[in-house]
Amino acid sequence: MANDLMIKADNVWKSFGNLDVLKGINLEVPKGTVTCLIGPSGSGKSTLLRCVNHLEKVSAGRLYVEDELIGYKEKDGVLYEISEKEASRQRADIGMVFQSFNLFAHRTALENVIEAPVQVKKQPVAAARKRAMELLDMVGLAAKADAYPVQLSGGQQQRVAIARALAMDPKLMLFDEPTSALDPELVGEVLRVMRDLANQGMTMLVVTHEMGFAREVADTVAFMDGGVIVEHGTPEEVLDHPKEERTKSFLSSLLK
Repeated sequence: MANDLMIKADNVWKSFGNLDVLKGINLEVPKGTVTCLIGPSGSGKSTLLRCVNHLEKVSAGRLYVEDELIGYKEKDGVLYEISEKEASRQRADIGMVFQSFNLFAHRTALENVIEAPVQVKKQPVAAARKRAMELLDMVGLAAKADAYPVQLSGGQQQRVAIARALAMDPKLMLFDEPTSALDPELVGEVLRVMRDLANQGMTMLVVTHEMGFAREVADTVAFMDGGVIVEHGTPEEVLDHPKEERTKSFLSSLLK
């Protein structure tokens, strides 16, 4: 695997019982790039994202992040699942932002952001607080550091969730439809933060329905349907000049 790749999915399958949700996914995400996964609900986009940090175990194939096999060790051609402790170490380098904000309701914005660096990375509290304030400022919420989640709008909570993920200094950020639970007028503030991250060179894999964001920010777009990548290319190729009928049908349905 070339060392300029952040993610490499090699014939990845994921099954839940008899249901194949991912059917031989091959995908490469170079470092410092943004890849957007688009497609109808149930196409496997979120499952693929969750496999990247081993929240879901792949059923077959291999997933690598920066040359490291995720979730397994290979010995004599046989894969062995790693311990939960080792999986947690791998996840510590991969930030993930979900649809629901998953903030600790009993902690302030600042306390939410410093929790993992202090507890997982054993950072001194003072250093973690300083970095957390920098991140809250970056997402436009320094003034809300002492606010509890219930006192924040959905867009503000999602921006705190992004700051919390960044506090671990991840090499990769995963976004699972981060704006889908938001009121329409709050979507822009979250996309602005993600746009800023992309401009800073953060490698990102984003499941999204925001075609404008995908067109503007993504380096590549992958259209998924039925557990496979149907079409993969630049935003212009996939969104403006799709070759596959399934892609054309999906995009036309969005315009109706």
